[in-house]
Amino acid sequence: MGEIVDIEFNKEKFKQVLHYIIYRCGYLENVGKTVLYKILYFTDFDYYELYEEKLTGELYRKLPLGPAPVHFEEVIKELEEEGKIKQFTTMRGGHEQQKFISLEEPNIDLVSGKELKVIGDDINKYSCMSATQISALSHRDTPYKATKDGEIINYEKVFYRDPLFSVREYEEDD
Repeated sequence: MGEIVDIEFNKEKFKQVLHYIIYRCGYLENVGKTVLYKILYFTDFDYYELYEEKLTGELYRKLPLGPAPVHFEEVIKELEEEGKIKQFTTMRGGHEQQKFISLEEPNIDLVSGKELKVIGDDINKYSCMSATQISALSHRDTPYKATKDGEIINYEKVFYRDPLFSVREYEEDD
């Protein structure tokens, strides 16, 4: 696969959002890389459904364990090099778990109040789930289901979500 160029991706904003999510819930024992992937996915896609604009513009690829942010490793590395987070591996339930903890309060000057509300709502909704639970849930979301394996998930698919996932109040047709 070649280099993916997406002019809508705001790397600095994605970095702030990722650091903020790690700061808010990275210390929870169930929150490792898989749970972070899904919180990021739901945050970006829920925000798009609500406001029809992209929060970070991150691209998510359909992988067997659910949606995965394309720029995650690159941004994690930068956060680690900047001394903002620490990454380590631990054992959980007989499996290795990649963990991330924040070493300082995140800078969120690129994130608006309405964006923080969506991020906070999704942290509250999903940070209590195990990797298995949140992966299974993400597999049921229409944007993921409507994408071929290995391809980039289209944000526009949020408008076809099942009511279980929909975060927007739609007007009923008379």
